[in-house]
Amino acid sequence: MDLHDKDKTQLFSPEFTRNPYPAYERLREEDPVHQVRFPDGQLGWLVTRYTDAEAVLKDPRFIKDFSKLFGGSMDEMSVFTQNMLFSDPPDHKRLRGLAQKAFTPKMIDSMKPRIQEITDELLDGFEGKSNVNLIDEFAFPLPIIVICEILGVPSQDRDKFRTWSNSLIEGTSGEAGVSVYEHMNEFVRYLGEWFQKVRQQPGDDLISRLIEAEEAGDRLTEKELYGLVSLLIIAGHETTVNLIGNTVLTLLKHPEQQHELCVQPELIGPAIEESLRLNGPVEFSTSRWAAEDMEFGGKTIHRGDLVIVALNAANHDPEQFDNPELFDIHREKSAHLAFGKGIHFCLGAPLARLEGHTAIDGLLKRFPGMALAVPENELEWRPGMIVRGVRELPVTLGN
Repeated sequence: MDLHDKDKTQLFSPEFTRNPYPAYERLREEDPVHQVRFPDGQLGWLVTRYTDAEAVLKDPRFIKDFSKLFGGSMDEMSVFTQNMLFSDPPDHKRLRGLAQKAFTPKMIDSMKPRIQEITDELLDGFEGKSNVNLIDEFAFPLPIIVICEILGVPSQDRDKFRTWSNSLIEGTSGEAGVSVYEHMNEFVRYLGEWFQKVRQQPGDDLISRLIEAEEAGDRLTEKELYGLVSLLIIAGHETTVNLIGNTVLTLLKHPEQQHELCVQPELIGPAIEESLRLNGPVEFSTSRWAAEDMEFGGKTIHRGDLVIVALNAANHDPEQFDNPELFDIHREKSAHLAFGKGIHFCLGAPLARLEGHTAIDGLLKRFPGMALAVPENELEWRPGMIVRGVRELPVTLGN
């Protein structure tokens, strides 16, 4: 589907994935609640203006549990949808409350020394190297080690988690033609075997606590256990991988502001927030469905219609942000939507921010002269409807 005669960039095409912002600008101006056929074949509405996006994310008339409208379930994917991300009140509150125990401010604060230690160990591995792939060697291992330690699963299995996560999020087959469903089944088998080990020898990790809640009855079902743990493993590292990667890439494109952060590290927090706004790690919200007929954004939306928010489009809305295409680490704190809004606001946002801050601070202290090792147009952006990030980020360390 062509967006407009004057802009032949097709929505969800590789060209769009590389740079969606011109298309978003046209949509915001001309058709901010835009009916489109999504890559999976579903017809739905794409919301691009900030005020509309915020309204969708907070309005209880847009629901996450489609079975309330259509009955049944997505059988082949049901193990991944029995969690708070795909639920509505009251189930949402119960499921989020169980996971919340691992993400309290006190728990996050207690993790600072360990996150710093992991960061330092990864950066130690750069010594003697002039070039590194920052995604593979830094942005990916840091958050996957952290979430594995929270859950109590072996961090040495992180490459498996990456394969499964990439496959499920991007909807693509892996190496050797392994299908998405094969990866999904491998992941489920792995979790089942690990749950069995934890039942026999529980520890002081989150999975042990979740299993105890399940066995206590009526708080967590077996499917909900799988759904919650899979969400935490996948979402618990994917957002941070791309937060780190996108922030570093943006700084490398703005070396004067990169230098400023080296001199004034207290600006790292605002710089991360500005990067989240400018080029957030989550491109689109997960699916919502209209629970009733309504007029919204000048369009008639019918009960059962699919509605998805383009988070990065909303974060570039000039009605909300002055000079939205400009990267400015001195920008006043902005209410960006990179982590969502309302009851589904990202549970792991404080942890992602902490990991991002620690990672950027460590990189700039060790390698203040790092630079992009290839032309920007050679970078490959990951496909799919969820994450926004590059597959690889080759940099010269400048040491």
